[in-house]
Amino acid sequence: MNILILGIGNILFQDEGIGAHFVHYLDEKYTFKSKKSKVTIIDGGTLAQRLIPEIIKYDEVIIIDCIDANNAKAGDVYFFDYNAMPNCVNWQGSAHEVEMLQTLKMIDMNQDLPFTKILGIIPKRVADDTTFELSEEIQSSIITMENSIKNYLKLFDVEMYVKKMDTYIANIAEISYKRDIINGPYL
Repeated sequence: MNILILGIGNILFQDEGIGAHFVHYLDEKYTFKSKKSKVTIIDGGTLAQRLIPEIIKYDEVIIIDCIDANNAKAGDVYFFDYNAMPNCVNWQGSAHEVEMLQTLKMIDMNQDLPFTKILGIIPKRVADDTTFELSEEIQSSIITMENSIKNYLKLFDVEMYVKKMDTYIANIAEISYKRDIINGPYL
């Protein structure tokens, strides 16, 4: 199984960047091992439609992004199938130039969409000020996000092993703009 973990978000707008920051966090903290599956991590930023050629290469895709939901509070985490989106979830209106939801719909119309899961989190602050700082609510939800990914990947015989224990999302958010997951930190 060829699995993509894709972080989406504009890192300039506080909590809006959590998807991008979170994939850097996963890459820094964990090693993914499996005899049957391969995991690739990509920071998709706000590329949306430009990610289509990459997304269609995979069997499974996990997208991490901000969402909105009825009666939700900042830091709430939702993990759902793209094709079974809960009625309470609204996955539109972020600070992305083109919405990821629209991009997935385009791929789906062409019948090229891999099985897709959404790991969505409710942001507290979006575009109040240009900063890489994440709200406490988002930082407190990281363990739930990690566990969601770990438990799902176990279905594909993928284990996540800690390679760097002292990894914190707040620190990663401050430097993720300097990182290229494929090639390592920018110099």
